[in-house]
Amino acid sequence: MIELTLKTSQRAQMLDITDLIESHLPTGFSGAVLAYVPHTTAGITINEGADPAVRSDILRRLEELVPRSGDYRHAEGNSDAHIKSSLMGNSTLVPVQGGKLSTGTWQAVFFCEFDGPRNRKLIVELIKE
Repeated sequence: MIELTLKTSQRAQMLDITDLIESHLPTGFSGAVLAYVPHTTAGITINEGADPAVRSDILRRLEELVPRSGDYRHAEGNSDAHIKSSLMGNSTLVPVQGGKLSTGTWQAVFFCEFDGPRNRKLIVELIKE
């Protein structure tokens, strides 16, 4: 198990962590990698990494669907972040071949922050073939 530290700089943002994950893969490794976010107000997803507008579109639409203020009962004031985290999910499993993630041409792995800025953890588990 590999535990990585991430630092976010905004309340809501999507960090491309594809290269970070790959940098911790052993040379020639094949199998899969499980990337897990151990936080209730952050998530992880795979989506297009080539056009930054996709990230801003996702964040904007999530804010429209789940606004920061609303009729929430959670007393900490971050209910929207909990809901957005649940919508994104807290883990992803990616095949690995020859030490590289087997993502599609335009795909990237994103850490999704919804209650930042914060120092966050990412747990990466290698699963051998």
